[in-house]
Amino acid sequence: MSKKEKLSGAESSFPKYLLLAIIYLTFISLGLPDSVFGAAWPQAYVDMGVKQGMGSFYSVVTGLTSGSTSFFAGKLIRRFGTGNVTAVSVALTVIGLIGISFAPNFIVMMVCAVCMGIGAGAIDTGLNNYVSRNYKAGHMNWLHCFWGIGVTASPIIMSLFLKDGDWRRGYLTIGLIQLAIAVIVASSLPLWKKLAPPALPEESAAKTPKKGFREIISTHGVLAGILSLGCYCSMEFIIGTWGASYLVNAGGNSTADAAKFVSAFFGGIMLGRLVAGFAAFKLNDKTLIRIGTAAALPGMILLAVRAGTATDVAGMLLIGTGFGPVFPSVIHSVPERFGATYSADITGYHMGGAYAIAFAVQFTFGFVATNTTFAIMPYVLLAFLALMTVACETAVRLTAKPRAQDDSRAQ
Repeated sequence: MSKKEKLSGAESSFPKYLLLAIIYLTFISLGLPDSVFGAAWPQAYVDMGVKQGMGSFYSVVTGLTSGSTSFFAGKLIRRFGTGNVTAVSVALTVIGLIGISFAPNFIVMMVCAVCMGIGAGAIDTGLNNYVSRNYKAGHMNWLHCFWGIGVTASPIIMSLFLKDGDWRRGYLTIGLIQLAIAVIVASSLPLWKKLAPPALPEESAAKTPKKGFREIISTHGVLAGILSLGCYCSMEFIIGTWGASYLVNAGGNSTADAAKFVSAFFGGIMLGRLVAGFAAFKLNDKTLIRIGTAAALPGMILLAVRAGTATDVAGMLLIGTGFGPVFPSVIHSVPERFGATYSADITGYHMGGAYAIAFAVQFTFGFVATNTTFAIMPYVLLAFLALMTVACETAVRLTAKPRAQDDSRAQ
């Protein structure tokens, strides 16, 4: 290949990887709102004059709006394009974050939570779909690694303001960072228009045989897969929403320190996904999930010990690192486990079902813990880790068979 041809190839691929960089940045914006509430709530509920357990309603509202948006995000993307939907979605999260910083009461906070939930659901579905279709497999873990940057940064930023008890300025600061990302995404719309049409061709529905919800959901291993992802999301949501409350109420930490310690959890997720992105070239999804589960176990044990600051931080970091590859690996394994024909449908059912399970669990945990003790948290996590392991292995067993005949019949 001549030097001129090499330069030409590099020039032609530059827009694609520039867009990938913008997608990574957008996933930071997806992570920023996810962890800020849990860090701020131990102080915010006092200022709002509501019970601590009301924090569950916030998570349920954002979860329901995010999950429901994911189910019809595909239609919006086909109609308006991934770039336009992403730009509007990031803008909605900006409105939500800045709105909460000025919210006079809990009801207004819930309205802002709806904005953030809608925005998050559309971003999550659109960008996961875009990257899986247009970039190599390793980028999926790295994509979620950038989400880890966002969720790690939020509690750290919030902790700077919690020293003075000013959680509102923390929300405002994160909202302004989100606004800067929104401007960058909006500025990239010409790049989306240039690359998106050939990358996301219209698919003819006539080429795909029709299968109803009941037929798809009854496929061997689908329910086990959904349960495994639901258990994972339940643990992540419990720590994200109630981890700081546990560290304050059961661990005796200050609200500022608790926010920083929760950042260790999200930092661990980021680290785990960074490493998993490279490991994915050598290890399959099943192995990555098993390694992650094994790494999270000692972290939960350390958290239960409550021997002091060192074990709190180490426990959060180990749990997060172990959790790192689980979510991306479960989602990435769907086409391999169930075939390509209905992988989009099954992926949607995995995410929607998992979120429904997780928000129900997180809500229940918040109610029980605030009325008893937050000291139960590590033991609840251990129980769900065990259930997730059983569900994962069941899904592997039920799908460990050749699917060539299934795919040929479907086609």
